[in-house]
Amino acid sequence: MKNHSLLSLFLFLLTFSSHAQLITADPPFPTDQQQVVITFNAAEGNAGLANYTGDVYAHTGVITSNSSSDSDWKYVVANWGVNIPKAKLVRVSANIYTLTIGPNIRAYYGVPANETILKLAFVFRSGAFIPGTTQYYEGKTAQNGDIFYDVYEAGLNVTIIQPDQKQILAEPGETIPVSVASIFADSTILKINNVKVAETTTNSLTYSIVAGSSGQFKVKAFAYGDNEVAVDSFLYFVRPPIVVASLPQNIKDGINYINDTTVILSLFAPYKNYVFAIGEFNNWELDNSNYMKRTPDSFRYWIELTGLNPGEEYAYQYFIDGSLRIADPYTEKILDPWNDSYIPNSTYPNLKAYPQGKTTGIVSIFQTEQQQYAWEVEQFSAPANEDLIIYELHIRDFVATRDIKTVMDTLDYLQRLGVNAIELMPINEFEGNDSWGYNPSYYFATDKAYGTKNDYKRFIDECHKRGIAVIIDMVLNHSYGQSPLLQMYFNSANDQPTAQNPWYNQTCPHQPYCWGYDFNHESIHTKNFIDRVNAFWIEEFKVDGYRFDFTKGFTNRTGMNESYDATRIAILKRMADKIWDVNDKAYVILEHFAPNTEERELSAYGMLVWGNMSHSYNQATMGYQQDSDFSGVSYKKRGWSQPHLIGYMESHDEERQMFKNKTFGNNSNAFHNVRNLNVAVKRNAAAASMFLLVPGPKMIWQFGELGYDVSIDEPCRVCPKPIRWNYQQDWNRRLLFHYYSSLIELRKSHDVFRTTDFVMNTNAITKNMHLFSEDMSVAVLANFDVLPKDINPQFYFPGTWYSYFGSDSLIVTDVSAVIRLEPGEFRVYTSKRLTTPDFVGLDELGSGSVPEMTISPNPIRGQFNIKLSLPENGFYKIDLLNTFGQHIETIFEGNADKGEKSIQINNFNEIASGIYLIRLDTGSRYVTKKVVVSN
Repeated sequence: MKNHSLLSLFLFLLTFSSHAQLITADPPFPTDQQQVVITFNAAEGNAGLANYTGDVYAHTGVITSNSSSDSDWKYVVANWGVNIPKAKLVRVSANIYTLTIGPNIRAYYGVPANETILKLAFVFRSGAFIPGTTQYYEGKTAQNGDIFYDVYEAGLNVTIIQPDQKQILAEPGETIPVSVASIFADSTILKINNVKVAETTTNSLTYSIVAGSSGQFKVKAFAYGDNEVAVDSFLYFVRPPIVVASLPQNIKDGINYINDTTVILSLFAPYKNYVFAIGEFNNWELDNSNYMKRTPDSFRYWIELTGLNPGEEYAYQYFIDGSLRIADPYTEKILDPWNDSYIPNSTYPNLKAYPQGKTTGIVSIFQTEQQQYAWEVEQFSAPANEDLIIYELHIRDFVATRDIKTVMDTLDYLQRLGVNAIELMPINEFEGNDSWGYNPSYYFATDKAYGTKNDYKRFIDECHKRGIAVIIDMVLNHSYGQSPLLQMYFNSANDQPTAQNPWYNQTCPHQPYCWGYDFNHESIHTKNFIDRVNAFWIEEFKVDGYRFDFTKGFTNRTGMNESYDATRIAILKRMADKIWDVNDKAYVILEHFAPNTEERELSAYGMLVWGNMSHSYNQATMGYQQDSDFSGVSYKKRGWSQPHLIGYMESHDEERQMFKNKTFGNNSNAFHNVRNLNVAVKRNAAAASMFLLVPGPKMIWQFGELGYDVSIDEPCRVCPKPIRWNYQQDWNRRLLFHYYSSLIELRKSHDVFRTTDFVMNTNAITKNMHLFSEDMSVAVLANFDVLPKDINPQFYFPGTWYSYFGSDSLIVTDVSAVIRLEPGEFRVYTSKRLTTPDFVGLDELGSGSVPEMTISPNPIRGQFNIKLSLPENGFYKIDLLNTFGQHIETIFEGNADKGEKSIQINNFNEIASGIYLIRLDTGSRYVTKKVVVSN
């Protein structure tokens, strides 16, 4: 007779729940049409909520037939961190809580009838933040994984309640309690290695296994009824004594490819008791064949795997001390159960599926006989340090497809701009797919969200073919919780590394500059790891150098570290030396922001240092004199001996100049309102002239050359930003691009921009810069006021000075004679005549966007006519200037409508005969004509 009773089974489970169950369910075999009560034991699993006294909520959803994996939750009842009554647990006693899911499972989650519910999914969390943080206490599995409970179809079922893991380790003589529940069964049988050890005709069975000799033992529960059978199983493994053996010669930590069928895996794991290599090569099971050997010093565990299929990808993990599963820290590819399903096939074709149901957490990959990339450029000669024009870009926010292949399609554009280096924000695996990348997890694996390993190599190769170096952003100050180096030695209760962790500090010493978990840069193990990372990307990917994030944090000295730190200097010099052992020309770029004494010493040693001048340049472009002295962009101003300061007006970390111009710019002059885009663009071009021409390396943030004007904080600092390739269709923005590209070309073409003999006078609202060399001298003048200003150009010698951006020249007899510059106007003069840059492509945007002016007659005798063709309604001004650019008088000033306009000028016979300039000022650009006055 079938046993249909659920009451006795429920009483059994209540009794059993005291035996270390993380969750139980009533009824134990819930269907989608039943109400179910989940009981959560906060003292089990990771015990993240153990003894917590506040409110506890369930973050809960379901795994359905439409889920791609167990990480693909559906119908989540509330967003993370949102407290709603429906998800609040009821406290039964200390650490015991219940959650009622009703009136039935399908209705509670709102799952459509045509979708099969497979599992309930949970993470339990505190109702309030952990004090002093924005994190919650979390109740998860012992492996810090999500908690699942099966949803059953009605009918015959059986489940092994205890143990609640599919694989367990046991010591010889250890007792393993087994509890089995069934429903609609005539009988239930328990077998070990196919030998029956227990049987019942009730709906519950208990048995105690006493572990014996070493080996693998498979335990199965069979429920029989109506000529049907239901099965559940687990296995236990009794470890043999560890084999102690020396590591074979030339074996490094991580994956070592011996031949096309053999690899040796080595894991640095001091203080650990034992390690298994589990993976697709052994169906993820624990057995003698994957029990790793230990080296005599007890620092490493290693194993040789043979009989592999050449060219096949194998997923694997290390199983440490019976509880922790980690991916290989040195793997070059991972599978991520939470994020891989969101990577388009176009970005990463035929990505290997995660081994669902076999393991939990991130897994690593090895593959013999990998397809090797055929490099077209084997040896690349990178630009000299002082010649670098770096373009910093974030793949996600640069191209709509968010992949490195499409970035390669932009190289023609970047080549036209003139940059000779691209700095990619972090491309090694970081947490999630949608990030700036400063939350690194795996340092040897390229992030799959941007493409395949060979896609990255192809991009670098293509850059090298064009003479463009590739620099990658490397984050070695810290990492986050998915790092296997952290997980191996981590105290979840205290949310910090343990004292035994070879690589991390227990607490970050340099508050408040702390992110994630802080690397201990004084540890030899951290140094060894960093050296492996830095060598790898140069040797495997041919990158030309690194920008190291927040190197100010490479110290264990406590506090804000605003004074000279000799230990930090020694750490960075040692790291740089190791990099230069691999490639003596590699760029070592530091985001240091430490005392100038340190930066001066590090730059003299050969490193490059970021120089943030964003605020000062932006004060100038906005039209404010206060704090607008940007002479700190000069390495000489800082007292450095080498031109190793990478100056920048924008970076990924700074507010966008154009946004501040348009939002906060000086609007006191209606005719020259900085908040007007056309005006602001011209001012950014003026800033570029006194930025790009300063000797030493420079950096541009993506789309800065087009005046990107979306705030860094829209909608949040690290959130995706609109991609604005359409800016190229705007005449003013295209003009700014041409100014950038022309200034870069000028700089690259003449040695004067490598000179050590230059002077910057930038503390006033009008600014000038002079550069000298044997071949040529240069004077750059700019008026950052919103009103016309006379500027003393301070020409260092008389003679003819040629305008780089115009056909006009100055014959200077008095070097102190002032020149009037209109607001936002800038000029670049050279002592040698150069070819004026041709702004190719502006005309194709339509002549209607460009004002036109014709003057007749010319020469002028007493009176003349000015004919204008105006692209839009607006306020216009026409000035008479001498050939020095000095203002003589305003001929016309006022509003004018779009279209054709004629202005008759009389009584001009008071103007002395000679050559003059008549200039139309639209507020966004000038049109200048040379005239001869013959009175």
